[in-house]
Amino acid sequence: MLDWQSIDTVLLDMDGTLLDLHYDNQFWNHYLPQHYARQHGLTPAQADARLREHFSAVAGSLNWYCLDYWQQQLQLPIKALSRDLQHLIKVRDDVPAFLTQLRHAKKQVILVTNAHPDSLALKLEHTDLADYCDQMWSTHPFGFSKESPQLWQALQQKTAFQPERTLFIDDNTSILRTAQQFGIAECIAVANPDSGMPAKAVVGFKSFSDYRELDYQKMAGA
Repeated sequence: MLDWQSIDTVLLDMDGTLLDLHYDNQFWNHYLPQHYARQHGLTPAQADARLREHFSAVAGSLNWYCLDYWQQQLQLPIKALSRDLQHLIKVRDDVPAFLTQLRHAKKQVILVTNAHPDSLALKLEHTDLADYCDQMWSTHPFGFSKESPQLWQALQQKTAFQPERTLFIDDNTSILRTAQQFGIAECIAVANPDSGMPAKAVVGFKSFSDYRELDYQKMAGA
């Protein structure tokens, strides 16, 4: 699937790509609506409908991923509530061997996530991702989400990665499309971001359900 000889830098999304998306889906789609319904005296169906309307209004923007924004909009202690399900935060089973091989092959490994800095910090408390990454970036200090071309320009200036010698892996095809348009040579999708759900059909990009499909054993220097 990949010519590892032509790749120097590997950019990696976090949620759904390195971490099981089950935690985020449970929190945003189930746990939060329950609290929102109680807070505002709504039925579960009414709460779900209102939240979906809120979410769709800002989908893809930085506010979509911003815990501070949602605390203000929903009048709920989002950051505190997010810790209630922290036991569900988990690295994908197929990730550690892949990251270990990247380190052995001396590839530059950069995590770039739309997660709010507080969410990133929480997940680093419960995983060892920091041990494998040369750099870790939340998009929030940049002022743009990964769906924005400006983010990729700013990230490239900060990290000096060469787009033509870079692999980017994400579970969001809209983000992959923006990265591809920026000039990143290899953009690949994770087809099964949530262990509790079946793999999804991916259109327009190479995809995989297990990192071993990337033939990472063939990396030079590994």
